[in-house]
Amino acid sequence: MSVTRSYYRGAAGALLVYDITSRETYNALTNWLTDARMLASQSIVIILCGNKRDLDAEREVTFLEASRFAQENELMFLETSALTGENVEEAFVQCARKILNKIESGELDPERMGSGIQYGDAALRQLRSPRRAQAPSAQECGC
Repeated sequence: MSVTRSYYRGAAGALLVYDITSRETYNALTNWLTDARMLASQSIVIILCGNKRDLDAEREVTFLEASRFAQENELMFLETSALTGENVEEAFVQCARKILNKIESGELDPERMGSGIQYGDAALRQLRSPRRAQAPSAQECGC
């Protein structure tokens, strides 16, 4: 359990995945969600993914039921299929896009420890810096 919980530490995003053909995996979502919210960044982006969309005939959890759970818990929601690839990339893209939106709005700060986001390479930081700092105006130039 402590190893699993360490995965959340400092995370900016998480995909909570359950199996649409298994009520047991769906019922465990409340515990996973509690852990994610308690142990990760306050601004964590969480996407709820109902996997095995390709096994619709064996479904134990309805789309509507999971959609309501997601809405009640302020989560984004997708159904995916790891077998066919349906919505798998989309889940990651939505999570990344939402994290980027939070960075751009200032809700997530890559410079702050524990935000779950950090610049990987010092050269990348330097590339981003000029965007923040404006070039001096003609009045300030003194030339």
